[in-house]
Amino acid sequence: MAVHSSACPDPLKPRRRGLRLALAAAMAPLLQACSPLRVINALTPSDTHTVQRGVPYGDGERQQLDIYRPTQPAPHAPVALFFYGGSWSSGSRADYTFVGEALASQGIVTLVADYGLSPAVRYPGFLQDCALAVDWALARLPDWGGRSLCLVGHSAGAYNAAMLALDPRWLAGVGRHPSALNAWVGLAGPYDFLPIGIPEVQTAFHWPDTPPDSQPLFHAHRVHQAPPALLLAARQDVLVNPQRNSVALAQALKAQGVAVELALLERLSHATLVGALAKPLRGLAPVLPRVAGFIQARAQPLA
Repeated sequence: MAVHSSACPDPLKPRRRGLRLALAAAMAPLLQACSPLRVINALTPSDTHTVQRGVPYGDGERQQLDIYRPTQPAPHAPVALFFYGGSWSSGSRADYTFVGEALASQGIVTLVADYGLSPAVRYPGFLQDCALAVDWALARLPDWGGRSLCLVGHSAGAYNAAMLALDPRWLAGVGRHPSALNAWVGLAGPYDFLPIGIPEVQTAFHWPDTPPDSQPLFHAHRVHQAPPALLLAARQDVLVNPQRNSVALAQALKAQGVAVELALLERLSHATLVGALAKPLRGLAPVLPRVAGFIQARAQPLA
């Protein structure tokens, strides 16, 4: 029998931690390269989960998702539905294997969903796709032993999650209500971006005819009840201003009595905020424990 004592620390532990941090720092620029996610996914562990790919949640070509189940599932495991970013004009669920693995490694059944992209699909079409995915997931929670659903999104995907949680129109379209969600997590989300200057986003939102109620912050000032939220952003994000977006949304929701956790993290960029979920980059910041801990803490039976 092995005996472990805190009085005899591993002398290599600091060195190992230093090596992990050095590896994370060295790999971080890769996340901003031309094919960065391919590198991250190639280094993603495969023994923490099983995956079922290309499961349809609707009839559309991009209405499909991948299901990541923990290798050792717990009873009543929480379920997370992840929406990726890409200015509503690019992205694929296959690029986010590392997200499915990260959350599944923490005991969370994770769905990574595609949705319609601009210019083929424009606002509010992609929100309607995401609402359909939510309806599909809620109907199948018992299949995975789950009793709660949390939405998670990065960048444009965080916008999608926010709108489904704060604007009841979209879930109403599938016969649901935001109260069916236990919580939502926004990673570097754009929640207040009018006027629009980025050409791809202009196309996705019909600029200059973008309605004011397309913005999550618009609804945050008006909600009386909404699912609890965790908002994480990189303090030095130069793509999506964290003060105008994450901080302002948190303040508006708190003013309405909504439970919100907010953190601006150091040493991260817009891209490496979600990249820090990947095992090789976890030394950059505690994104995974913050997200997984929040989901697990909010994993209560649905009403």
